[in-house]
Amino acid sequence: MIKRLFTILGLVGILLGCQQQTAPTTVHSAATEEQARAAVKRYLQAQPNAALYVPDSASVLEVETRWQILVPRRDWADRMPNRAAFEVDKLTGEVSGVPLK
Repeated sequence: MIKRLFTILGLVGILLGCQQQTAPTTVHSAATEEQARAAVKRYLQAQPNAALYVPDSASVLEVETRWQILVPRRDWADRMPNRAAFEVDKLTGEVSGVPLK
């Protein structure tokens, strides 16, 4: 009985040690268009399908306290909409996806 308890505790310790450590995220403001583009570029690089986006061809719109950035996608060339939309908060630099119709 005690042997099983130590075995189970050992396995739990091993499993807890294998968990991924997440790096702390640094918050950057996005007061300018260039900073907003950079924030979206960083966001897209962290996505598993980052190669589908063309951030260098993105268009940027200023909407009150946010930037709206439309990024073309390579796999959406013959469809509408052919861009993915993202919003960047000017104060926090937080990037979020925006659904398009």
